[in-house]
Amino acid sequence: MAHTLRDKDRLLARVRRMKGQVEALERALQEDRDCVHVLQQTAAVRGAASGFMSDVFEEHLREHLGPKSGSVAERERHLKEVAEIIKRYLR
Repeated sequence: MAHTLRDKDRLLARVRRMKGQVEALERALQEDRDCVHVLQQTAAVRGAASGFMSDVFEEHLREHLGPKSGSVAERERHLKEVAEIIKRYLR
């Protein structure tokens, strides 16, 4: 996973922001905040997770499925892996 290592600092910054958003959601629930606030915070968490997933997916696809990424068999294996991850993510 060279691409995650290459982008490690940027990805860690995104994860830390996501962590802060999840903590804010937890506080909102503990403080009995109104539903709109909880829903807004939930949407922010989901958006951050989706953005993170999108960034990692894009780099993964470029690295493992691009024209210079290996044999046809290797690309087929990576394609199957990505398809399974997408299915799990969309459940």
